[in-house]
Amino acid sequence: MQQTSFTGFTQTGLNFLQQVVVENSKEWFESQRGVYNEHILAQFRALVDALAPTMLNIDDRFEVRPAIGKTLSRMNRDTRFSNDKSIYRNRMWLTFKRPSKEWTDAPVYFFEIKPYELAYGLGYYSASKGTMDRFRHLMLRQPKEFAKAAACCRSPFELVGESYKRPLVKDQDPALATWYNRKSFAVMTLDTQVETLFTPDLVTRLERGFSQLAPLYQFLMHVETLKQVPLEDL
Repeated sequence: MQQTSFTGFTQTGLNFLQQVVVENSKEWFESQRGVYNEHILAQFRALVDALAPTMLNIDDRFEVRPAIGKTLSRMNRDTRFSNDKSIYRNRMWLTFKRPSKEWTDAPVYFFEIKPYELAYGLGYYSASKGTMDRFRHLMLRQPKEFAKAAACCRSPFELVGESYKRPLVKDQDPALATWYNRKSFAVMTLDTQVETLFTPDLVTRLERGFSQLAPLYQFLMHVETLKQVPLEDL
């Protein structure tokens, strides 16, 4: 597909994502493939290309190829192990992370659109206990570095993710505890003002937001370096 500049998503594209919920059949999707290609896929590819220089400045090992399975999600769902047998998703997203077959423990930047909202940020898809134990260890071992990482998580972002019902450490500083007690987490912003999707200025917004979170990304990559160290040796 010929490379194009990012001009913004369209209401036609969002309408397509909304219709997916109702139609959700292979026959319908194939009949609308032209809409998908022009109003969803082409703009996502252009957006990845536009963001690539900024993302490579954050980490020159990021995967930045604007392709499905590399930086872009698929529309079709794997329904083999799900009670939901819907064939297609009503959303699409892009990610920036280092090439890896593993998704659960890799820190990843993301941007996602749905018919009525957009979201973007940084975090884990689903961190394992081992990764979170290493994260907690590094928090305590490198407090200055963690403080810098935590400080970048200001507006428009907020920390999200399930926490343990009981604190892991009693009487801990609340500013630390809100991170320390997470089972997994992401720092993200959710916006229902979808009109912001319809302009090329979305690139600048994402560049600014992703760059703001760079200190957290670097801290999470320090956690990655501990993966080769047995937990009992930390």
